[in-house]
Amino acid sequence: MNQIIDQDHSFSQELSRDFFKSVYGYMFGALAVSGIIAYMAGTEEFVFKYFYTLTERGVSVNMLFYVVMFAPVGLALLIQMGYRRLSMGVLMLAFLAYAVLIGLTFSVILLHYSGQSIAVTFFITAGAFGAMAVLGYTTKTDLTKMGSLLYMVFIGMFIASIANFFIGSGPLDYVISILGVFVFTGLTAYYMQKLKSTSQDVSLSGVERSKLALVGGLLLYIMFVNLFLSLLRLLGND
Repeated sequence: MNQIIDQDHSFSQELSRDFFKSVYGYMFGALAVSGIIAYMAGTEEFVFKYFYTLTERGVSVNMLFYVVMFAPVGLALLIQMGYRRLSMGVLMLAFLAYAVLIGLTFSVILLHYSGQSIAVTFFITAGAFGAMAVLGYTTKTDLTKMGSLLYMVFIGMFIASIANFFIGSGPLDYVISILGVFVFTGLTAYYMQKLKSTSQDVSLSGVERSKLALVGGLLLYIMFVNLFLSLLRLLGND
């Protein structure tokens, strides 16, 4: 009897390890793609050529800029809400497109900050993200209620960020950034706990596990990117 229990436990652990290898593979792959795209496109010549238009009133952003800024929202919702119906190939294409669009968005944002600020903020983000990921994986406390609350705050922040994009209020941006640090670190722990539970579910088929690993990689990637941007607004120097 004990031998059967040990075998089941060992099998569950093996499934969990393979699942998280895939999750982190997707996450770091997306970060690499976004980083390469941001580096290649992050020049004043590229940004002003493709994202700005010269008008009688001066220089203003064009329609392509808005597509690049807001299309990732639709892709993220498509992946998270439609992964059961979509094939793995379609999900991979949507995931890759998401990472490319975020990279293009970064090419505009990162022009406003020094290389040193970006590097320091990245390492701070990596440390905070790693700590909260470990906490979420190891804690015995149920984080469901906290996650639900933080998700509601996140929705409010998202709406406020869109409004502030057009209003351009410095104090509001500062408040959103502070909230973002707390929200995205907390959600990192929450999603890690959820992913741990998913990884240990032996009833999932191979295809389901692969799709959920991709969704998990997307969620952690989103948390990392948004935490990085929140910290960069607070700590970065242009």
